[in-house]
Amino acid sequence: MNHPLKLAERLADTLRWLCEIPSFTGEEGPIADALAARLARSTLASPVRRYGHSLVVPVSRGSGGPRVALVGHTDVVRTEHDGAVRIEGDKLFGPGASDMKSGLAVMLELLEHDRDLCKKVDLTLVFYAREEGPYIENELGAVLEQDDELRGVDLAICLEPSDNRMSLGASGSIHAILQFDGRTAHSARPWQGENAIHKAGPFLTELGERAPRESVLDGLTYRTVTSVTLADGGRGRNVVPDRFTLNLNHRFAPDTSLAEAQAEIASLVAGRAAIEWRDLSPAAKPHASHPLVVALAESGVAGVEPKQAWTDVARFAALGIAAVNFGPGVNAQAHQRNEWTSLTQLVDGRMILARWLARIGA
Repeated sequence: MNHPLKLAERLADTLRWLCEIPSFTGEEGPIADALAARLARSTLASPVRRYGHSLVVPVSRGSGGPRVALVGHTDVVRTEHDGAVRIEGDKLFGPGASDMKSGLAVMLELLEHDRDLCKKVDLTLVFYAREEGPYIENELGAVLEQDDELRGVDLAICLEPSDNRMSLGASGSIHAILQFDGRTAHSARPWQGENAIHKAGPFLTELGERAPRESVLDGLTYRTVTSVTLADGGRGRNVVPDRFTLNLNHRFAPDTSLAEAQAEIASLVAGRAAIEWRDLSPAAKPHASHPLVVALAESGVAGVEPKQAWTDVARFAALGIAAVNFGPGVNAQAHQRNEWTSLTQLVDGRMILARWLARIGA
């Protein structure tokens, strides 16, 4: 049995090692190389399979137990940090400490120090690149397209930071560019043109009055919301603008398909602007009654909640694979300046997954 102090020290050392390897989105080559070299020192069921800068790691096979995958992205967003990776009390500060190198540290700890437990199931680890960028560039999509064995798992756990709470499902997300067109004129004689920004006014008013729509699935409440997040227009201080564009972000509940969500946006716009679809990300259902999900809920998670955001569980859901979000990172620290995570929470997350593996492999 792992001594709690030694376990905490190992996890802290591994997380520090991960955070000290720069891995901004699109620059994951070095961390993929470092992970591949570290994994080569472990006895695996089969060789590591590499796709771009992503790794599929077959840990154990032939167990007779369920086929499960622990999944984590290696990239981090560009944030500012005052100084080097460091530990202050219970906090480890570093790029990606919470989102989601804490999850990667737990994955490595289970592989390197709990092999007997891992052998009770057919376990696969997935370290993948480009999660923080556009949907289409996320390498997990390419990995799932190419790796037949991974598409056969019974459950995938995405170790996104969730304070050791299990977040079920995922809201879908659409980004769309709306273009309102007008006609230029001198601002002293606006009647000679058509103000594209003014044309957007009624639409923006309607959007501001639009209340969230609630949907209940498996006893969990998801909210469909629509927001303008960016706006651009105007040619000069004294020119009536002939073009005005908005970035519309629509987040929709798991009871809605991608096509239905697009139709809702089109109905909302009602022909008043041209629509260019961007980042079409489907939703994922909760799978709250799945036996492996129930077992995780009973293994000491800090709570069960709906995921009011998009995560890569939706990629698995699109293939008919149950998936949940569960990770030890401090959720509120994701993408923050001087990002940190709790080392106590890191140990707790690792112990929850160990209890879960013991339960489902019994």
